[in-house]
Amino acid sequence: MAAVRSAPVTPSSAEPVAPTELLGEWDLARRIVDRRAPGGRQHGRVHGTLTLTRTGSDEVRWHEHGTLTWAGRELEVFRTLLVRRDERGWMVHFEDGRQFHPWRPGATVTHPCRADTYRGVVDVRADRRVLRVLWDVTGPSKDARLFTRCVRRG
Repeated sequence: MAAVRSAPVTPSSAEPVAPTELLGEWDLARRIVDRRAPGGRQHGRVHGTLTLTRTGSDEVRWHEHGTLTWAGRELEVFRTLLVRRDERGWMVHFEDGRQFHPWRPGATVTHPCRADTYRGVVDVRADRRVLRVLWDVTGPSKDARLFTRCVRRG
């Protein structure tokens, strides 16, 4: 595994944060660093919106929509995740229903993706106005870091 090259996200909130506490609109900014790019690094950015909506008593829809700027090009991007509660607690799922990772703000989570591994942490500031997500992706086909910062609107 490649070494992490910058300081990890330090959790801001010691108390558990349910995704239902984060409903609403957020300004989303993501920085992507591809450490395998020619020349050692390539950077990209996503700017857009994160919308968290309750779709049931035990489900929150996480929808991102924005513009990716990469290598001088711009591309519309979006994704939808579902955060569902069951007897084990909250779990993040891909839109097609596959499990992604447990919802555990402040704790490191791992998601194997074929031969690559995603290790990340979700952090929510104590006042619930800033949400940060850090992913380090390593493996035979990827060596990247994704840092997302969302600020609650209003």
